[in-house]
Amino acid sequence: MNANAYNALLFFVSALAELFMWALILRIILQLRRADFYNPFSQMVYALTRAVVDPVARLVPRYKRFDTAAFLVLLLLALVYIKLVYSLLGLKLEWVIFQYLYRKILVMTLNLYTFTLFMQALLSWMGPGVHNPAGNILWTINEPLLRPVRRWLPSVSGIDFSPLVLIFAFQVLARLIGLPGPLNW
Repeated sequence: MNANAYNALLFFVSALAELFMWALILRIILQLRRADFYNPFSQMVYALTRAVVDPVARLVPRYKRFDTAAFLVLLLLALVYIKLVYSLLGLKLEWVIFQYLYRKILVMTLNLYTFTLFMQALLSWMGPGVHNPAGNILWTINEPLLRPVRRWLPSVSGIDFSPLVLIFAFQVLARLIGLPGPLNW
């Protein structure tokens, strides 16, 4: 296989694995935030992850609102993803894989929050005051994070800069955590 084919394969594997890991992280966050289960967006997240999480959930009990089964599946998927990326690149993976594993999940969570904050801000500009299922879920996820920032940084001329502050902070944190080269894909 030539370099372009490896590049395409690496992109394909990374995109699929990271999208599914985002769905698992989102499932955990939705349950922690007690999001509306009957919302179509919530139901989509649960439908996407149900086939993999439900068998584990039969074996592993929940801890209060924390979905331990989804977290275990997320850890396993991230572990397989890291091993696969390293093997596709022909690199040897050392004992630090668990450090990479937790860093990858933390960076992906920060990036997911960045994306949700951006989408919420975009929806507020396009149709302020309009309620839709995605907007309701975004508000449920992001509002507990935005509220303290809004107390510290009030709106200026009716413009709320709190999402921008959080996006900036999350991206700085993601870069401070840092990931080894192959996992930055």
